[in-house]
Amino acid sequence: MIDLVVVDDNPIVRAAVRGFLAAASDVRIVGEASDGREALRLVTSLRPHVTLLDYRMPVADGLSVVGDLSAHTRILALTSDTDPETVSGMLRGGAGGYLVWGQFRPDDLLDAVREVAAGGSWLSPTAASVAVTALRRHEPPPDDTRDRDLARRSALRRYGLSRREQEVLDLLGTGITNAAIGRRLGLTEKTVKNHLNHVFAKLGVQNRTEAVLLWLNHDH
Repeated sequence: MIDLVVVDDNPIVRAAVRGFLAAASDVRIVGEASDGREALRLVTSLRPHVTLLDYRMPVADGLSVVGDLSAHTRILALTSDTDPETVSGMLRGGAGGYLVWGQFRPDDLLDAVREVAAGGSWLSPTAASVAVTALRRHEPPPDDTRDRDLARRSALRRYGLSRREQEVLDLLGTGITNAAIGRRLGLTEKTVKNHLNHVFAKLGVQNRTEAVLLWLNHDH
């Protein structure tokens, strides 16, 4: 059973989260808080497996407490804020995932909670794009185009990816949705999802974030 604390100053949002997770037999909400200071008291006492944490709150916002909270619980940011500095700050502070309202379905929220509880990560497309940009900024560029091509061919051989799977994975790294990838490649969203399932299996990863980070590490 995954014990969960929900931290958001909007009671309507907290109610929505309860509704989304009501049918899950392996998740239970053990507490709610409306600001960061209250969240610290609650999480320190309850030690939940996962805390859903909003960014914009009165008294103390999510960014100001994420580091302290992450010493007692795994953090899944759940917010409408898409500012790159906020996303980066929350992830650097210890958040294992970052969900943006409007960029996920109810089922995705449950999957994200389970993934973060297990020590994994889960990012909405906007957050994934920020993480990828930061990673690329800190990687040395390839010496030349030939080096890049050699690295790419080596990665393709190592993981056994098809050219189409490579194209899907490259676009995934830009942070766009499956539907947008499908439009770029002339594929249906279902076909893109099938390609991604094959990619995840070949790379030995569980989700899109892990796939992108692994692919980028072998791309240069």
